[in-house]
Amino acid sequence: MVLEVPRPLRVLHFSAEAVPFAKTGGLADVVGSLPKALAKLGHDVRLVMPRYSMIHPDQFGLTLMPERFSVPWGDGQEPAAVLQGTLGEGVPVYLVENARLYDGDGIYMHPDDAERFLFFCRAGLELCKRIDWQPDILHCHDWHAAMVPNWMRTVYSGDPFFSNTATVYTIHNLAYQGIFGVRVLEIAGVAEQGIIVHPSTADLNQVVDFMARGILFSDVISTVSEKYAEEILTPEYGERLDPLLRDRRDSLFGILNGIDTTVMDPATDPHIAMNFDASTLKRRGVNKAALQREAGLAVQADVPLLGIISRLADQKGFDLISAIMEPLMQHVDCQFVLLGTGDQKYHEVFTALAKRHKEKVGVFLTFDAPLAQRIYAGSDMFLMPSRFEPCGLGQLISMRYGSVPVVRATGGLADTVTDFDARTGEGNGFSFEAYDAMALYTAIVRATETYKHSETWQQLVLRGMETDNSWGASARKYVDLYRHALANRTAPGQIVVSQSASGGA
Repeated sequence: MVLEVPRPLRVLHFSAEAVPFAKTGGLADVVGSLPKALAKLGHDVRLVMPRYSMIHPDQFGLTLMPERFSVPWGDGQEPAAVLQGTLGEGVPVYLVENARLYDGDGIYMHPDDAERFLFFCRAGLELCKRIDWQPDILHCHDWHAAMVPNWMRTVYSGDPFFSNTATVYTIHNLAYQGIFGVRVLEIAGVAEQGIIVHPSTADLNQVVDFMARGILFSDVISTVSEKYAEEILTPEYGERLDPLLRDRRDSLFGILNGIDTTVMDPATDPHIAMNFDASTLKRRGVNKAALQREAGLAVQADVPLLGIISRLADQKGFDLISAIMEPLMQHVDCQFVLLGTGDQKYHEVFTALAKRHKEKVGVFLTFDAPLAQRIYAGSDMFLMPSRFEPCGLGQLISMRYGSVPVVRATGGLADTVTDFDARTGEGNGFSFEAYDAMALYTAIVRATETYKHSETWQQLVLRGMETDNSWGASARKYVDLYRHALANRTAPGQIVVSQSASGGA
C-alpha cells in the first residue's frame, strides 16, 4: 500500500509590515519568521507588502520586476510597480510601489491609510495572475489585509484563477480594527454589497470595520494563542466584535506565535557583552554587570534586576507598574530597567522615578533594538503585566535569554508562563490573575525572594532557556490549518451581507 503524501502548498502572506523591511511591533516579527518556517517544511511561501519610502532597494537587494501593471481601483485603474526581494530561506517578497500612497513617512497614521492598505492587497492579487502563480492559501494578517477575504467572496468569486484558493485571516490584536467611512467600499469595489449589519453590533453598522470583514468572510480565522482565541469570544476581550466571533467560533483557532531562534540566540547575539548558553550560564553575569553600568545603576550581582521592554500604555499594565514602583523601590531590594516609548504621562512618571532612585532605576525612553537584546541578556526578571496580550513575544525571548518572566495570566502569557510552585519546584516564571496592582507587587516579591535561593533560581532560568519556543511546532499547526481551510472553503454565496442599511454606501 502506497501512502499519498500531501503536496506542498502555495501560500501568499499579506502584511503591512515584516522584518527586516519595516517594523513597528510584534506583527513584523511574526510575518518575518513564520513564512521562513513554512518554507523549511517544503512549502512555496511568498509575502506581499507595501514598499514604504524608508525601505531602500540597495539596502535589501531589491530588484524592480520588469512590467508595471494596473490595479482595479474604484471605477478605474491605478498603476503599480513591484520590487522583489527575499525574506530568507528562499521566500520571495513582493513590495508594491505607488508614489502617491507610500512616499510619506512611517507605516501608519496617514489620512489615506484605508487606500494604502487596500492597494497593496489588491495589487498582490493581481500580481499572482500576472506571474501565473496560483496560491492555495491567502494568509491575511490583521485589519490591513482584511478586505482580501471579502474580495474572494465578491469581485473575485467568479474568477477561475482563484477557484481553488482558501483564505486564512489572523487576528494579531483585536483592539486595532481599521474603522473608516463608507466611501472606502467604493474604492474597494464592493459598494454594491453594502455594509455589514449585525444585530449585536449596532454602533459598527454605520461604518466600515475592516477587522469585522476579515472575520466574516474568511474561510478560517486564527489568532496568536489558544487562550486569546477563547478570550475574544467574551465581551471583556472581544472589542465589540465578540458577537461576530461567537457566530464563527467553529472556524476560529488559536496557534501560539514562535520566535526566530536563529536571530534570538544568546550564544551568537552580537549586541550583548558576553555570549552564553545553558551550558555556560555563569557567563551571563557579565551581561548583567554591563547592563547595570549602561543604565547608571549600582553594579551588584546579588541584587535582582527587573527589565521591561514595552510600549508605555495602560494595555501593557503601566497603570499597575506606576502604582507600585515607589513602594517597590523603598521596600524591596531590587533594580529596574525600562526601555520603550508611549503615553506622555508614563514618560513623566518614570523619568521622575529615575531621578529619585538613580542607582536603582534606569529609564530609556526610546526604541533601541540592540539595547533590547542587552536587557533580555542582563536582566534577572522580565515584566509583562498586560491587561490583555494576544500572544506576546517578550516573555518567549526573555526565557531564551535566561530572564525569568513575571506576567499576568492572560492570552499568550497564560499559555507560555507557568507559575512557579515553591513546594514542587515546577513552573517557568511568576504569574498572577487579577488585574490589580497588589497582585503584581506580590508576584514581584515572590520572584525576588526566590532569587535569593541560587540553586532554585538557576533551575528556573535553565527551564526557560531549554523550552522550545521556535516556530517549528507552530508552523506545522499552520500547515494543518491551511489544509483545513482548503477542505472547508465556503462557497461565495453562503455568507450574505446587507444590500443596504441606514447610512450605507
